[in-house]
Amino acid sequence: MGLGFGVGFVGVLILFHAAYSTIQYKTLLKITEDEFSGAPVNMAIEVSLGLLLCLWAALTVPGMLLSIHPHSEENRIVSLSANPDFMIFNHRGKIFPVEMDVKLRH
Repeated sequence: MGLGFGVGFVGVLILFHAAYSTIQYKTLLKITEDEFSGAPVNMAIEVSLGLLLCLWAALTVPGMLLSIHPHSEENRIVSLSANPDFMIFNHRGKIFPVEMDVKLRH
């Protein structure tokens, strides 16, 4: 796990450096009054490398998977029904009649 976090950290640092270099490049273009036609090739390579390192780290550093016990007291479904904050009685469904006598045709 340590290697994956290290690679991800280096990838994020490379992305921050590429962003800082792009800001510096645009500031230089403003000073010299040139048009911005696109980022230089070295910045595009730097962004691609940082993206690949971050992607590799995201795929190789998984989170811990916990098992779900259906009869657990800490189960979210069991504790959610006791919470009245999530009970909504005023909604758009009140415009429909209570009994709908709709029969399906086969």
